[in-house]
Amino acid sequence: MNNIVVTGKRKTAIAKATITDGKGVITLNKKPLSFLPNLQQLEINEPLVIAKDVIGDFNFDIAIRVIGGGTASQVEAARLAIAKSIVKYTGNEDVKRAFITYDKNLLIADTRRKEACKPGDSKARAMRQTSFR
Repeated sequence: MNNIVVTGKRKTAIAKATITDGKGVITLNKKPLSFLPNLQQLEINEPLVIAKDVIGDFNFDIAIRVIGGGTASQVEAARLAIAKSIVKYTGNEDVKRAFITYDKNLLIADTRRKEACKPGDSKARAMRQTSFR
């Protein structure tokens, strides 16, 4: 039995995807994907649809555990973890190429983070107001 664990990150959200042999069941935090809003379901299903086009039907289960961040970041982290786990599980270069062609953020994490606050100020960028009158 193959057990592969892959992580995906987006901002402060961290997703761990565990892919195992099975029937094609995808769970997010031990719940089915149907509890998500439709747009987020579609976003998480993108790597699955692309993989199905390339390799046909698949027989593996993916359990995703996501912590931290907001809902949008969690969905993007889960999407990244799913795509990376499928590539690692199948070992198929065609799947990898299809993911990169569709959207490079399926396999490559977005490293942008929130900018740090500057010393002596409560904001990252905005300048302090001054009055010379």
